[in-house]
Amino acid sequence: MTVAVRVPEELSARVPAEQRGPGRGRDAVRLLVSRGTRVTHHVFAELPRLLRAGDLLVVNTSPTLAAAVDGRAGRERVVVHFSTRGDDGRWAVELREPDGRGTTRARAARRAGAGVRLPGGARLVLEEPLSAGGERLWWARVSRDVAGLLREYGRPIRYAYTERDQPLSAYRTVFALPSPDGAGSAEMPSAGRPFTAGLVAELVSRGVVFAPVRLHTGVASAEVHEPPYPERFEVPRTSAWLVNAVRARGGRVVAVGTTVVRALESAAGADGVVRARAGWTDLVVTPARGVRVVDGLLTGLHEPEASHLLMLEAVAGRAAVERGYEEALRARYLWHEFGDVHLLLPQRRS
Repeated sequence: MTVAVRVPEELSARVPAEQRGPGRGRDAVRLLVSRGTRVTHHVFAELPRLLRAGDLLVVNTSPTLAAAVDGRAGRERVVVHFSTRGDDGRWAVELREPDGRGTTRARAARRAGAGVRLPGGARLVLEEPLSAGGERLWWARVSRDVAGLLREYGRPIRYAYTERDQPLSAYRTVFALPSPDGAGSAEMPSAGRPFTAGLVAELVSRGVVFAPVRLHTGVASAEVHEPPYPERFEVPRTSAWLVNAVRARGGRVVAVGTTVVRALESAAGADGVVRARAGWTDLVVTPARGVRVVDGLLTGLHEPEASHLLMLEAVAGRAAVERGYEEALRARYLWHEFGDVHLLLPQRRS
């Protein structure tokens, strides 16, 4: 599916919601709610009134990394985006050209064995493309601990539609928990960003249940709308039990972000039962594959032709997604990680 529209440049969210005016918080973003093709408009702080006691919100606890590091390839300046840590100690990386407004131009890696000098005397060596025929992401070895490198020299990945650099805290959600091995997400699991501690407390007081999962997101592509690469995930035993219990009593399982859909559906068997699981997933959720456990989805607004839209269609149906995006454009909702959000729920039974 593609949404046959162009998103005007002025609808890019340039700064976080809390920086758009005095007294505003993260939960001041707008919330578009789709129940089938019926659309209503809200602010995110109204979410507790839009859910029911017994609903289960499944959230991603992956912390965002300061994953962009300046380097040099020969005499040329480059920015390295550290995407995903492999089990063998290598990292999937993307080389980009700095332009002073974020790093929006991908730089084709020229050959295996090419090196990049990094701060602190570290060196990165490209070994092989991440996928056959691909040149954007490469597996690379780094001469020092990358977690320490990112802590000392890294900054959050940002793109040119944002107004300025932001601290790492602006790219972490209230659900983020440190990983024992220092792993995390190259780009923020942004559907969880509008939640605040106060809003979570209000949801819990109204009987909404939370369950954590973890999926470490890799870098997105600003040039082409590619399907997601394999990513590391974990669905804990308690979270699997909660999902199955809610479904058994007829409750709704609402994923907070497409990353959560990918994790849950990767842990679900053909029988629809979710089991504790950890490892790598290359699952791409499409309408043809469908979803087995997710009833609703809270997500940001995605670019036309993005592969994520196929996942939205799998959850809510094509008509609901098309109607929602038409209304988001008409009402001038804001796009990208600091933008507004879209809640897709099942249609109410008459």
